[in-house]
Amino acid sequence: MSDVLNTMAAEVQQNSLLELAAVVLAIAYLLLAVRQHIACWYAAFISTAIFLHVFWSVQLYMESALQVYYLVMAVYGWWHWQQHQDAGTQLPVSVWSWQQHAIAIVLILSATAISGYLLQETSQRLAYVDSFTTWGAIVTTVMVARKVLENWIYWLVIDAVSIYLYLDRDLYFTALLFMAYLVIVIFGFRSWLQAYRSNDNDKDKDKDGENQPAVAG
Repeated sequence: MSDVLNTMAAEVQQNSLLELAAVVLAIAYLLLAVRQHIACWYAAFISTAIFLHVFWSVQLYMESALQVYYLVMAVYGWWHWQQHQDAGTQLPVSVWSWQQHAIAIVLILSATAISGYLLQETSQRLAYVDSFTTWGAIVTTVMVARKVLENWIYWLVIDAVSIYLYLDRDLYFTALLFMAYLVIVIFGFRSWLQAYRSNDNDKDKDKDGENQPAVAG
C-alpha cells in the first residue's frame, strides 16, 4: 500500500495535473453523453488531446493511436448530432441486430490478434490487452456517435479490461476514472434504454393514429 501511495505522490509531481484535467473532462464527457447533450463532444476533444500526451509518455502506443482516432470521432460525433439539431430533431437511440454485433466482435478480435502480434516485437508490455481495448473502443465510439444503445455494454467490458492496463502503467488516476466509468455506464445504459423505449412508444402511437378511421363531422 505504501508503494502505491509513493508512486501516486511521484506522479503528482510529474504530469498528473494533466492526467487529472483529462480525467475530469472525460467524466464530464460521459455524464453529458448519458444525457445525450451535444456538449459531450467538446469535453471529449480536449480530454483526448491531453490523454494523447500522457499515454505516449508511458509507451502505450495503441492507446496513443486511439486518442488520435478519438479526436477525429469527437468532431464526427458533434457533426452527426448537430445535423439533427439543425433540423429541429434529436438523433434517436437505435439498436443493432445480432448480425451487426457478430461482425463487430469478429472485427475487434481479429484486429486485436494482428496488432497484438505485431506489438510483441516492440518494447510494449501487455500488447494484446492494449490492442483489445483500442480496437474495442474504435468500434464502440462509432456506436456512440450513431447512438446505438448497446455501446454501453461494450464499454462495460472495455473499461473493466482497461483498469488492469492502466494499473500496470501506474496511471492510478486514469484507473480510478475507469472505475467510475463502470458505474456511469450502468446509468447510461438505463437512460438510453428509456429513451429508446420512449421512441418506440411514440412510433406505435403514430401508427395507431394513422390506422384510426376518419370520423365524419
